[in-house]
Amino acid sequence: METYLLDWANLLLRWLHLITGIAWIGASFYFVMLDNSLRPPKKAADGERGVFGELWAVHGGGFYCSQKFLTGPKGEPLSDDLHWSKWEAYTTWLSGMSLLVVVYWIGASSYLIDKQVLDIGQGAAIGLSVGFLAVGWVVYDFLCRTLMGRDGLLAVLVFIFVVACDWLLHQVFSARGAYIHVGAMLGTMMVANVFIHIIPGQKRMVEQIRAGLPVDTRPGQVGKQRSVHNTYFTLPVLFIMISNHYPMTYSHPHGWLILVVMMLAGVLIRQFFVLRHRGQVKWWLPAAGVALLVTLIVLMAPKTVDAGGDKVSFAAFRQVVDHRCTTCHADKPTREGFAQPPKGVVLQTPEQIGQHAAKIAETVASGYMPLGNLTGITDTERQLIARWYAQGARLAD
Repeated sequence: METYLLDWANLLLRWLHLITGIAWIGASFYFVMLDNSLRPPKKAADGERGVFGELWAVHGGGFYCSQKFLTGPKGEPLSDDLHWSKWEAYTTWLSGMSLLVVVYWIGASSYLIDKQVLDIGQGAAIGLSVGFLAVGWVVYDFLCRTLMGRDGLLAVLVFIFVVACDWLLHQVFSARGAYIHVGAMLGTMMVANVFIHIIPGQKRMVEQIRAGLPVDTRPGQVGKQRSVHNTYFTLPVLFIMISNHYPMTYSHPHGWLILVVMMLAGVLIRQFFVLRHRGQVKWWLPAAGVALLVTLIVLMAPKTVDAGGDKVSFAAFRQVVDHRCTTCHADKPTREGFAQPPKGVVLQTPEQIGQHAAKIAETVASGYMPLGNLTGITDTERQLIARWYAQGARLAD
């Protein structure tokens, strides 16, 4: 019953995380587009009111005019009806952290710990998980505060720091756990930007405006800086969110480097759209991103397995599957923590094995399965499964 309820918690939290993530990312993309698309106000009176820029848009059968005031309107009170974009960010992070607890902390032995990488206990793994998220924010925030106004150098150092964390996480956790922690670290940076800098800075500016005091523009500058960072983090985080469905990425021997390339491609593609909103169309940016992805596809292509030599009998193959796979991939799994077979894959009959033969060969050869190598499969057994498939995946001797 406990595992069953955890599955429901996983499902509902993931659904909530997806919904609120769409809302947060949508708002982020919209305001970055809006900010970069502003044009000087056409009416002199608007400029006198303090309008910094405006954007006319058409959508849903209507026309909209968005105006930006850097320090509020001049000669008139600031509206009491202000819309704040914050709860979608907070809810996305809270639901994501809850998922981290349900999947990677409670299920640490299956999804977070890989004893072939580092033999640690569940408590130590959870402690390291918390530590990475906290240290990631502290270092990032220190760099931002120290290098305020030096955006180019800051971008380079933040990228180097994230790459270093990516590599280090792969020396501590399972490959899948490492990937998700890079994403969780970036997501924590993003929400902390909102909670610690953007919203409090905006509140201080609102208080000064309503009190009739001179407005300190620095909080606005900091908020703009952190908002820009958040938009560049978005595509890498989105990739990491879906990466657990594609073990060919994180289970690769150089999975940490693959993640670096994927993140860089995402940043280049996002930069294209950011500049495009400003009227600068630089096609080399998405071309470079796509080139990186194509390079990965070519370099990651699986090597052909030699089908020669002695034939691998189905009986020998079946023995490995029964011993290493069916404790989880059965109608009623005997492996603790599994109430049902992962992804509904059952490997108890020759017909079921034949149905999933290609996926068995792929996931076992990549090292993704068994999860965290819980069943202790050997390299020799992995090679046996690869040769069985290369020889035609016969289901009888």
